[in-house]
Amino acid sequence: MSIIDKHRESVPDNLRAIYAPVSREMEAVEGLLQKEFSSEDSFIDRLAQHGFRLGGKRLRPALVLLSAQACGGICPEHFSMAVTTELIHTATLIHDDVLDDATMRRHLDTVNALWDNEASILLGDYFLARVMCMVGAVGDAYACQTIGEAARKMCEGELRQIESRGNFDLDEEKYLRIIAGKTASLMACCCRLGAHYAGAEPAVCDALDSYGHKLGVAFQIADDVLDLLGEEEAVGKSLGTDLLKQKATLPLIRLLAAVGEEDRAKLTAALAENGNHHRDLLRPWLQRHDAIAYSRERARRFTQSAREELAVLPDSPARDSLVGLADFVVNRNL
Repeated sequence: MSIIDKHRESVPDNLRAIYAPVSREMEAVEGLLQKEFSSEDSFIDRLAQHGFRLGGKRLRPALVLLSAQACGGICPEHFSMAVTTELIHTATLIHDDVLDDATMRRHLDTVNALWDNEASILLGDYFLARVMCMVGAVGDAYACQTIGEAARKMCEGELRQIESRGNFDLDEEKYLRIIAGKTASLMACCCRLGAHYAGAEPAVCDALDSYGHKLGVAFQIADDVLDLLGEEEAVGKSLGTDLLKQKATLPLIRLLAAVGEEDRAKLTAALAENGNHHRDLLRPWLQRHDAIAYSRERARRFTQSAREELAVLPDSPARDSLVGLADFVVNRNL
């Protein structure tokens, strides 16, 4: 079985059904990605091929292609944009695994677990260099500016999160600003590029950008809930890293706002200690004070608002799939 076949089997059936309107194009993107995740140098090739296997749902290429299809059709530039956005995403995952000391992703050892942090950082940089080559080959300043702006926002979001570590007074507004940068900006970029290169009007591009942004915020909230409640064997990646790195995510922010001062002091003191027991400690508190239910409802509101942005599009299977992605994001368990 080829690497591409193995990856295809890793995509959930419900997500594969959502991708159906662009299934052939997604297959083509997968072949292009395998080419980009390779090198003539044997050591770099081993690293890059492992990076390819760490790829998961291919949500970002799908956003490019579905947005394009919903706005009129797919052209050659869309394939370049689909590949570059997935390369960026993979590079950030590899870097994130270093920041979080994560050892597992997609049921596989992370790059830093198999090799070391130096190799991981440089491999992520290598993928970003491939991105610059691909975007430059498009020969269009719009792609460079849009992707560059998204990358800037992603870095700003990550830096804000580093600044906020250990700050259990972080409020929801600041949390949303962090995840808007680190996660939502790339999804918004994918949708904007898909619409733009399909010839959509600026107002439609803006609406798709907003859809991607809201989808990304909901995605990250759902991911933060999984980090607290998920099981590593089922999810396939290291969990509890937010707590170990003392990152205040929405469920925790909501919990700390709901409890009394005495309980809050006890919880923050426990969270300030190093250890992997925090999830077990927090779970009953999160359920008792409806912090999980609140977070899921916030994610649902963002996806509902995202769906409303799609009103600018005519009815089509691709538009239906964009609606379906919003439902998938809040109901996923991996």
